[in-house]
This record gives sequence, structure tokens and C-alpha cells, in this order.
Amino acid sequence: MSVFEIIMLLCFGVAWPFSIYKSIKSRSNNGKSIIFLLVVMIGYLAGILHKMFYSYDLVIYLYALNFIMVSIDAVLWFRNNKLIKINNKVIDK
Repeated sequence: MSVFEIIMLLCFGVAWPFSIYKSIKSRSNNGKSIIFLLVVMIGYLAGILHKMFYSYDLVIYLYALNFIMVSIDAVLWFRNNKLIKINNKVIDK
């Protein structure tokens, strides 16, 4: 288990709850990129798979937690995108 890997995952993990909160409250995708979120999810998934197959330790749970938080933010991106389209249709009428 690497202390540096733990610190990295904790630092990244601190940012996601704020991003999720912003997505929920703003109902907007301003400053968000679904491509970026998907790339980050792939990175966390790769970390999980590495831990499963080559170096299993408790750090896998930090990867999983971060993956779940990014997944929630990605789902909110799609929700917000749908809300934006609905609002634009209402405004256009």
C-alpha cells in the first residue's frame, strides 16, 4: 500500500462532493465536460482492476469511492442536459 497513492486519491476525492453539489444546485453543466468525467471514470476503473488483479489492498476502496462519486456527477450531467433542453423548449414557445 502506497501512502502517496492514498494521498492522491484522498485529494481527488475531496473535490467530487463539491462538484456533485454544484451539479445538483445549479441544474447546469457550465464548466463540466462529460468526456472529462468519462475519462476520469476509466482511470479509476483501471486503478480498481489493477488492485484486483495485481496488487490487492484496501486502497481499492478509495478508487471505488471516487469512481462512484464521478459516476454520480456523470449521471447528474445527463440529468442537467435534459433539464436544459426542456427549459430551452419552453423558452422557444
